[in-house]
Amino acid sequence: QVQLVESGGGLVQAGGSLRLSCAASESTFSSYAMGWFRQATGKEREFVAAINWSGASTYYADSVKGRFTISRDNAKNTVYLQMNGLEPEDTAVYYCAARKRQGDYARLTLYDYWGQGTQVTVSS
Repeated sequence: QVQLVESGGGLVQAGGSLRLSCAASESTFSSYAMGWFRQATGKEREFVAAINWSGASTYYADSVKGRFTISRDNAKNTVYLQMNGLEPEDTAVYYCAARKRQGDYARLTLYDYWGQGTQVTVSS
């Protein structure tokens, strides 16, 4: 059982930056691909970014490409999401997730473990 704990959310003005962190309890963290998803009020949870086990491959939703960067530090069992150029449309609860299964990185159902989420609010 992998426990994931997100942190780093908050309130920021449009154009600002935040860095989210997700700490994993599992010592075999490096064997998991990791993803970030978000869910705005009244909307479905959507894919934001993902990174493979080594960090060599990253994937982004079109809406965040060029503004967000996913990275990981396997020595610290942590994955990060650097968010720059934030827009009010980025307001949501952000979740990190872990998976070992292969397949589309944007597919929610392939992720086995989820964190509790952290709120990001971008004011205009």
